[in-house]
Amino acid sequence: MDYLGTLMLGFVVTVVITKIWQLFRVLLWRPYVLTKLFESQGVKGPSYKLLYGSMKEIKKMKKVARETVLDVNSNDDITCRVLPHYQKWLSEYGDAVLYWNGTEPRVVVTEPELAKQVLSNKFGFYIKPYMKPLFQKLTGKGLILVEGRDWVRHRRILNPAFSMNKLKIMIKKMADCTISMLDEWQKLALQETENCKIDMNESFQKLTGDIIAHTSFGSSYLQGKEVFKGQKELQKLSAASMTDIDVPGKQYFPTASNMRIWKLDMQVKNTLSSIIQNRLKAEPCSDKFYGDDLLGLMIGSSINKSNDEKSKHTGMLSMDEIMEECKTFFLAGQETTSSLLTWTVFLLSKHQDWQEKLRQEVLNECEMNVPDADTLAKLKFVNMVILEALRLYCPAIALIRKATEDMKLGNLTIPKDTSVTIPIVQIQRSRRYWGEDANEFNPMRFQNGILKAAKHPNAFLAFSTGPRACIGQDFAMLEAKTVLALILQRFSFSLSSQYKHAPIDYLTLHPQYGMPIIVKPLHF
Repeated sequence: MDYLGTLMLGFVVTVVITKIWQLFRVLLWRPYVLTKLFESQGVKGPSYKLLYGSMKEIKKMKKVARETVLDVNSNDDITCRVLPHYQKWLSEYGDAVLYWNGTEPRVVVTEPELAKQVLSNKFGFYIKPYMKPLFQKLTGKGLILVEGRDWVRHRRILNPAFSMNKLKIMIKKMADCTISMLDEWQKLALQETENCKIDMNESFQKLTGDIIAHTSFGSSYLQGKEVFKGQKELQKLSAASMTDIDVPGKQYFPTASNMRIWKLDMQVKNTLSSIIQNRLKAEPCSDKFYGDDLLGLMIGSSINKSNDEKSKHTGMLSMDEIMEECKTFFLAGQETTSSLLTWTVFLLSKHQDWQEKLRQEVLNECEMNVPDADTLAKLKFVNMVILEALRLYCPAIALIRKATEDMKLGNLTIPKDTSVTIPIVQIQRSRRYWGEDANEFNPMRFQNGILKAAKHPNAFLAFSTGPRACIGQDFAMLEAKTVLALILQRFSFSLSSQYKHAPIDYLTLHPQYGMPIIVKPLHF
């Protein structure tokens, strides 16, 4: 017994010492070594704070920034409000900065060439970093998060759903949803004795939710809207926790917040499962064809209708994976496009000359008809304005990738497990690449296309670049053009005096206090 007891004591002591060493390495030794390594390369940043890293400083600066309101008539750089820590650090330490997301090292790079090297890597050396469990529930473990062979499998199955031939069919659904919204605007305008004021942020979120529900779930769109309703609440909880330190296992504690998250997640999964099962019970039209919406195309591509590992070896999607992709559609399909439409209308409200120029183009090409794909392709000015809106108010303000090996990035050595942050909002407003008018609204810079708009062909990153560039960019552009064309045919709009210019990072770029716009029906 004494011998056994000694062995057990030795084992316990070894485990304790190992854990203490691991904690020491993560909390103290690694931050010290990496700080010195980057300093030797000329890269500095805010000092590391035990456990929290730079998180407390980021939280404090974001809180101060959110209490400010920008001058709507100026051409201020919105970085000071949405990424105040990056703006401060880059001005203090130069074009590359090392900071700490808790105990995770992150390097901010602002050169488009370096961003291209990271995003265009085809060998899995730069992957998506760890995401908090709550964010995973929101975004879904779909195309946005999966890596390696799983990503290849998901992308191959989803590509046909986003082919131009499929997207052209969806334009009618986009137009029907938009016309329904505009009919509501017309009724509101008739009821108002003075100016009719509409919050575009709310209106466009409802519209893009309707569109993605129809295009994703077809005849089951009402249930699809219930899914998005649950995801919307999850988004609020996610945004509130963005600057909180990640405590391992925290998601399992029965706190009031976690119990609400569990309930919402279960509701979303149950609804999605019901939609999918009902679709499977229906007889496929032909050759396992379960509908021309996104869900039908995914089910039709999957011969495995059970939730097992077999799907990963057959090149198909399991039912769980299909559900996760449906969650991904919500964030990627609704949030980004509603943000784009909101800020495009904002810019056109400020620049009435461009609003009129677009209206004349739409009327010349479409008259009062619903545009089709061929007509939308002729709207050159509309396309240029959307791209300029994406440049100035990109829905995704930053991209983050983690090095899986020690990597060479330009003149920098990036150690394994170090994340590289690419601040899109800062690169797309950089005077170095966009000229002295970088903060000004000038759609003509895109008259010769994206690659020639700036001094570097990769200075425009709204849809990312490389193999993981946004699969839905054609969907988003067609949707934005369709909605804008139909609005311009029927209404003129201007900025309300009650508007407060306060862009905020709410997972995507939002107006903090809404976007009140005065709309007036046009009579031809």
